[in-house]
Amino acid sequence: MPFIEMRGITKVYPNGVMANHQVNFEVEAGEIHALVGENGAGKTTLMKILYGMERPNAGEIRIRGVPVQIRSPFDAIRLGIGMVHQNLMLIPEFTVAENILLGVEPHRWGLWDRSATLQTVRSLAERYGLSIDPEARVADLPVGVRQRVEIIKVLHRGVDLIILDEPTALLTPQETQELFRTIRELVKQGKTVILITHKLREVKAISDRITVMRHGRIVGTLPTAEASEEELAAWMIGRRALPTLKRPPARRGPCILRVENLSYIDEGGRAILREVSFEVHSGEILGIAGVEGNGQSELVEILAGLRQPTAGEIWLDGERLPAGTPRRIRSMGIAHIPEDRLRNGVALPLSIAENLIADRYFEAPFSRSGWLNPGAIRRYAEDLIRAFDIRAPDPEVPAEALSGGNLQRVILARELSRRPRLLLAAQPTRGLDVGATEAVHHFLWEQRSNGAAVLLVSADLSELISLSDRLAVMHDGEIVAIFPEPQRLSEEEIGLYMLGLRRQPLEREEGS
Repeated sequence: MPFIEMRGITKVYPNGVMANHQVNFEVEAGEIHALVGENGAGKTTLMKILYGMERPNAGEIRIRGVPVQIRSPFDAIRLGIGMVHQNLMLIPEFTVAENILLGVEPHRWGLWDRSATLQTVRSLAERYGLSIDPEARVADLPVGVRQRVEIIKVLHRGVDLIILDEPTALLTPQETQELFRTIRELVKQGKTVILITHKLREVKAISDRITVMRHGRIVGTLPTAEASEEELAAWMIGRRALPTLKRPPARRGPCILRVENLSYIDEGGRAILREVSFEVHSGEILGIAGVEGNGQSELVEILAGLRQPTAGEIWLDGERLPAGTPRRIRSMGIAHIPEDRLRNGVALPLSIAENLIADRYFEAPFSRSGWLNPGAIRRYAEDLIRAFDIRAPDPEVPAEALSGGNLQRVILARELSRRPRLLLAAQPTRGLDVGATEAVHHFLWEQRSNGAAVLLVSADLSELISLSDRLAVMHDGEIVAIFPEPQRLSEEEIGLYMLGLRRQPLEREEGS
């Protein structure tokens, strides 16, 4: 008898989108079950239904053969189901122990019992083999340790099934291997794990069985030992994945971007960037690797004009880049694919067409004498929709109705249609499926071939290695290494630099 049975699950949202259609999904006790599929395939919705964050329109859930009603996460936890979300839900200023026992703190004589809290967390960590300091402040912990805190927090609620949503998205290879050891240890102790991920190599490395979803339906379930990455990709996108893109020959030209001794201190007085220097040339992709939170985001935002540096200089085509607004920066030939597409990339309530002209609505032919030209805007949007294969029936469709992959295509269409001299690409494939990732890689290499300089920041090391002509590694706000041929490196070796365990001698930290 399966541990979890979801039968005939159907979920239709008020806007008419059918996220799940008659889904039948089973999980055996004590297994690691991977759930994969494109963005919009319905896998996250299915897991939110299992965790009580969404209510289905039809269908039933059984646990060990018994029908259950899961109306909220409280119901799910009571039934032994926990979930660790991709965006970790911790309070940074609290300690590890305070986060783990939040809401269920031990009390004595009506007061919080700090000693009992610390002892409870130490016992949990020891029981599950998860090394952790209960008195450490969460804000000071690396991402991999924060994730450990979330897992212990879920385990303390007494769950038997743990849902992990994209758990390796922000981890180094070393942290990923540590997580996999944790997962295997949990299964040895009788737990069951459902793993949502886009990384097919990881699916093959850790799971026992794999279920693939497409367009809100189950395509198939099979033992991991019988699955190939090529077959899984074909099931996910409905066709064979394109052959691995062959690296076009590099035609490295003159220096487009030069950054000298760039420093940034945030409002709280923390040094986020420390004398960062590098160059990016025409016709090359410079990749930036680093554990999230080591200054990469702030670096890109400074280059895009969203922040002002504390010290240092930025040069574009040999001219010093003046401080200015994002509009001024963009007018100089800099395009920006932001890491948070929902917050900084698109205006969700606006139409596709409006988003495509958001940075040029004041220019001809979109505007005449202060009035917008709807006909010109529509024709322009239709051209970009075709050129960038944006899957939408009409340019007037609101951006909020699009999948993550199509939202990213809207951003790419807007940013690349100006033929930028410098492209800042921050996490351009984060959360995207196989097909959408293929498209983004194609567009990045196309910009490189057209002579643009590309600065690529990504949490995906395999992506950085395959796309970059040179690779810089950041740790604690500094560039600790620059490699001219990243394809010669292993992910594990780069991970040592990302964790600050290695660095190149100072004289080698140059951009050319």
